[in-house]
Formats: sequence, structure tokens, C-alpha cells
Amino acid sequence: MKTIRFPHPLVLLVGFILLACLLSYLLPAGVFERHTDTVTGREVVVAGSYHRVAPTPVSPLQALVDIPKGLVDAASVIFLVFLAGGAFTVVDLTGALRRGVDWLLLKFQGREAVVIPIISVLFATMGALENMQEEIVPLVPVLLILMRRIGYPTVTAAAVSIGSAAVGAAFSPLNPFQVGIAQKLAQLPLLSGGGFRLAFLLLALTIWIAGTVRYALRHRVQPETADATTPGTLAAGRNHGLVLLLLFSGFAFFAYGVLQLGWEFEQMAALFFTLGVVAGLVGGLGLTGTAEGFIAGFRDIAFSALLIGFARAIFVVLEQGQIVDTIVNGLSAPLAGLPAWTAALGMMGVHTALHLPVPSVSGQAVLTMPLLVPLSDLIGLSRQVTVLAYQYGAGLCELITPTNGALMAIVAACGVRFDEWWRFAFPLYLALVVLAAVAIIAGIVVGL
Repeated sequence: MKTIRFPHPLVLLVGFILLACLLSYLLPAGVFERHTDTVTGREVVVAGSYHRVAPTPVSPLQALVDIPKGLVDAASVIFLVFLAGGAFTVVDLTGALRRGVDWLLLKFQGREAVVIPIISVLFATMGALENMQEEIVPLVPVLLILMRRIGYPTVTAAAVSIGSAAVGAAFSPLNPFQVGIAQKLAQLPLLSGGGFRLAFLLLALTIWIAGTVRYALRHRVQPETADATTPGTLAAGRNHGLVLLLLFSGFAFFAYGVLQLGWEFEQMAALFFTLGVVAGLVGGLGLTGTAEGFIAGFRDIAFSALLIGFARAIFVVLEQGQIVDTIVNGLSAPLAGLPAWTAALGMMGVHTALHLPVPSVSGQAVLTMPLLVPLSDLIGLSRQVTVLAYQYGAGLCELITPTNGALMAIVAACGVRFDEWWRFAFPLYLALVVLAAVAIIAGIVVGL
């Protein structure tokens, strides 16, 4: 693992875009027939309907044009990241964040390692509830301040946030964007098998948190002082307690909006913008200071936000070349001749491979479940185990794939090279894959 060194994130993503362009020439174009599912209201494929179509290779020039198209497709997420990043910079300029971190460290003095499990469980819960990913990007500055003040390496800020959220989502018993959609498409009762999934979720979180704590303690450095955590001059803010109360109230309203009101990214972005404006005025920055804080935040978060659009462009190229369905058909067809337990593990591998060209877990469910559910019926594999294979294969891949725009953005925001993230995350990923395989086999044994 120490020999792996990834190129710059932007170089890596552009490389994948050009690879997708090349594949559009090498792979035959083909599509599945689709119809609207009455249960989910989504377009789903018709099993056995794959057929070749006239090739539509994507030229290198068109692939470059697809980069801004990817940015447009991901615009709502990108603007959420910009506005929320600006808001958190404003809050930070008031001094409230660092005052809050000082208070937290005082409470946990001598027991700083407890901070990692607490934060990890919080993010894992949000991952399990609503597949939290891009929404984490604006929170990175807060986590970086905390980890630097404790003396932990900055990679732990990504580990406790996006890492924990991905683990929570992958093993979740109720994630509506993942297991919820997959169970509907498999015609299974929602939340069925919840106890089984919850047991393995706890085991998976234990593995991830233990690995994160071990890494943090082994690579601990001299903690930074409050004045050294962020370069630049800190504005003379006031009302720190009130600003922190506004921040936590904003988080609570954010969770309510996502879980109960069905908010989209536009509503989330509006909330964070409002939070930043109010916090800046209450914190004593004034209108000019608040505006300058937003501008500084936009500048600092710009690279991370744009990576999300570049990652989206990969799928745009594959879709234009009409080879996404070809890849799905080619990977799923060989499973038909395998024994049930081998096919189940093979399905997990297929979902892992598919998650590179299809980085959306909900999109992957819609694409694959109508194909694999009839196959599982034919070979005597329970539909619940088929859903497990999808969950674990696609969900855990979120930890390592460079086509996950949120992961790339958060790792970049932490100032961590992607190869450094891989050296940390890949051993834990392999351990979680083994746990997932055990869960799948256990599910077959107990007749899940």
C-alpha cells in the first residue's frame, strides 16, 4: 500500500473522463427497455430486454464539453457546498467555533480519543438515515479545527465524517435512498430484515471507529494552539454562545427539513446562507464583514466543490456513449450459472465494479435490481440477500472510489492526498468487505 501514489485529484478525474471516452469506442452501445415502476415512481429496466443500438462514441472534444455539462448536472450540490462553506467561514470568523472547540476539549481533557467515537456515531447515524455525503463538505473546516487542536492527523477529519457516514449508509436498515429503494424494487416490506442489518451495522461501525482511533493515536502530533489552527487574522466577534446556539439550531432544522420535509439541495443551501448572514450579524461582523466572510469561504471551498462536477462528468460521458447498460449486462450475465451462495458473493463484487461507472447508489439500485431479482429467484437466492449484496457492494465502494465526488471533495478540503486516504481507508475497507461477505453467507444460512 505504501507504494500507491495517486495523481492530483483533478488529474485523476480528468483521466477517468478520458477513459470513459475511450470505452465509448471500445464497448458496443446497448440499452435496456425501461418503464416507470408504480411503487417507486422511478424509471426501471426490463429484465432480459438488453439489445444493441447504433454506436454513439464520444469524441475527445465532446468529452471536454461534458465537463461543464457535469458541473451543470451537479449544480445544486455545488452551490450547496459554496453557500454552506461561506456560511461556516462567517461563523468561524466570529471566533465562536474555536471557542466551542476550546470548551469541548476542556470537557474531554485527557480523554480526547472519545471525541472520535462520538463524532463518528453522529455521522454514521446521518448516513444511515439519509445517505449523508455532499452535505458534509461544508462541515470539514470545523472538524479540521477540532482534530488539529487535539493533535490528530487531518485524515481523521475525513474518517469520522464521510467515512463513518458511508459505513452507516452501507449497513443501514432504513436508508431510503439505498435499502429503501432496493427493497421496494425487490417487492420486499420496508424495514424487513432490520434487526439483522442493525447487528452488522454495529459490528461495521466498531471496526471503522477502532481503526480510526488506532490510526489517530499512532500518528498523533503536537496539538496546535487556538491561534494557529487557521491562518489569517481572526475578526473580533462577540456573542459566541448565541452564535453556537444558532449553529446547532440550524443543524436541527436541517435534519428536520431533510428527514421530514423532503428538502432538496436548494432548500439546504438557502438554510445555510441564512444561517451565515444571521450568525455574522449576531457575531458582530456587520454587513461588510459578513459579505467578506462569504467571499473567503467561496474561495477556500471552490476546488472541493468543483471536484463534484468533474466526477459527475464521468457518468455523463458513459451515458452519452450508451455503454452504461452494456457494462451492467456484461457484469451480471455470468452470475446465472453460479450456485446461490457463490452468486450472492458475485453480486456483491458486481455491485462494487459497477459503482465506479455508476456513482449514485439510488441510480444503481434502479439499474440493477430489476435484473438481479429475477435472477435470484431462478437460482433459489432470497431477495433479501440480493438486496444485501447490493447494499454492501455499492455502499462500501463509496469509501474508496475516486468517482465519488463527495469523497474527493472532502479529502481535498482536508488537504489530504488521495493516496494518503487510501493508505488509511483501504485496510479497513477490506475488513468491512469480509464482514459483508460473512453477513451475506449468514443471511443465506438463517434464511433471511
